[in-house]
This record gives sequence, C-alpha cells and structure tokens, in this order.
Amino acid sequence: MQIRPATEQDVPAILDIVAPTLRAGDTYAIDSNMSDDDVIAYWMGKDKVTLVAEEDGEIVGTYYIRQNQGGGGSHVCNCGYMTSPAASGRGIARRMCEDSLIRAKELGYRAMQFNFVIASNAAAVHLWPTLGFEIVGRLPDAFMHPTLGETDALVMYRKL
Repeated sequence: MQIRPATEQDVPAILDIVAPTLRAGDTYAIDSNMSDDDVIAYWMGKDKVTLVAEEDGEIVGTYYIRQNQGGGGSHVCNCGYMTSPAASGRGIARRMCEDSLIRAKELGYRAMQFNFVIASNAAAVHLWPTLGFEIVGRLPDAFMHPTLGETDALVMYRKL
C-alpha cells in the first residue's frame, strides 16, 4: 500500500469513500446533508493536507491532517480517516494513522488530538488507544446518533 498526497484525479474515489460515511451521520459530527461539492470542500479544504491510501491503483482510504487550533494551540494537529467499505478490516486505518503520526511530526506538530470520537464507533475507540492515544475527556450525550440517540463523544490525545 502506498500513501500519497491526494490529487484532483483522486476526487471521485475520495467522494465515493467520504460522502456515504458523512451522510450516514453516525461517526462524524458534520451536516449529513452536504452536497458532493461541500463534501470535497470539507475533506480537501485549504486548511488540510489530504492524502490517499492506494493499493494496486485503487484508492482504499483517505485521511487529512490539519491544525487543531490557532495561536497557542497550533502545535497540535487533528486528523480524520476513512476507509473504503470494501477494504474495511484490512488494517488500512491503522496504516493511515501510523503514516499520519510520522507526517504530522515532519510538519512540525508536537501532538495529535481527536476532538470528537463517537463512543459508539467501536472500531475507532478500539484502534486509537493501540496507537498511543489516551482518552482525555468524555462529553456525555454530546452527539445525536441517528439510531442510538444521545451518545457520548471522546476526546483523544497523543504526544508525537
């Protein structure tokens, strides 16, 4: 698997991965009614470095790195990760996160923070701690899950 910066040619594949996940409304705290243009503007915004994971010429995942806060918090980054449903369970998210930890450090960040990990997202809640992230906060009932209702959100943090 190769992880590389996303290009304009990758937009259709990124959209195929990101749009259904955002529209499901169960893992990201973002408007689930976004247009395709809005999805791409969000995922590939100027405030982000967007990358893709590619296997045998096929995009199997994508992630972004961005500054989490400005000013005195600008040394901490934030990332978002998504894997193609067809590639789920093959360690793609783990490899993207491992790559992001290296790239974030190269970009000068000193820590990484996940602001709003939905507690019902079992895969993320299991994976991130295995990569050194600690749960540093729990926001009770902070996310309105489309089927589960009020669900906790977790704040996870790791020094680089």
